[in-house]
Amino acid sequence: MSNQRLKGKVALITGAASGIGEATARLFAEHGALVVVVDVQDELGHQVVASIGQERATYAHCDVRDEKQVEEAVAFTLNKYGSLDVLFSNAGVLGPLNGILELDLTSFDNILAVNVRGVAATIKHAARAMVARKIRGSIICTASVAATVGGSGPHAYTTAKHAVLGLVRSTCSELGAYGIRVNCVSPFGVATPMVCDGFNMEPNVVEANGAAISNLKGIVLKATHIAEAALFLASDESVYISGHNLVVDGGFTIIARSYSHDQIQ
Repeated sequence: MSNQRLKGKVALITGAASGIGEATARLFAEHGALVVVVDVQDELGHQVVASIGQERATYAHCDVRDEKQVEEAVAFTLNKYGSLDVLFSNAGVLGPLNGILELDLTSFDNILAVNVRGVAATIKHAARAMVARKIRGSIICTASVAATVGGSGPHAYTTAKHAVLGLVRSTCSELGAYGIRVNCVSPFGVATPMVCDGFNMEPNVVEANGAAISNLKGIVLKATHIAEAALFLASDESVYISGHNLVVDGGFTIIARSYSHDQIQ
């Protein structure tokens, strides 16, 4: 393909066995990247690699809560492909939907361990590899509209995504000195397995609910739309963009608390 935007680049994607991570792994490979699919869902991960093609992708098991496993996944990537140009730190969990009055703090701790500590660990070890090899890399994290507004997700998930946004902005300030960009994407509701399982809804129901409260009508948000945003941030087209929160929500977070035109007439 003449329009391969990641030709020659190596990308490590966590949470890549399903949902947004899977869609991104496929898209990155289509655009010329060599992709390391990282997840704890081994069977699904191997299926994703097989469907992409083993000449373009490989699988590595990694629980991002365990820093040693994160370090090993980065080392595996370097040993396999000799480089690490792009990190998409996407692994995350939704957690229970309990309100604050019934909050399970053990579950709360686990959600922060995956969604925040895991992101910090992946940034740490990917950045170390990039700095050591003088790679002007791109680090992308999955945040959420829940990083911007309250009430759009469970409490622990919302807390975690606010923290991811802060981590992106903070690490951007340090890693810019090495030419490494750090950004995040913040999706509106996407009918991924995580969301469908968390809310116990079929994908079409999740999408219908999202469409009903969305601002931008006439389009249903899919995982591929988030993958395309990640592709932009991974590619040289965003070479001077760092510390940015690319919100893919059709304007939801901007207008969610505003009066509509009909209401003020």
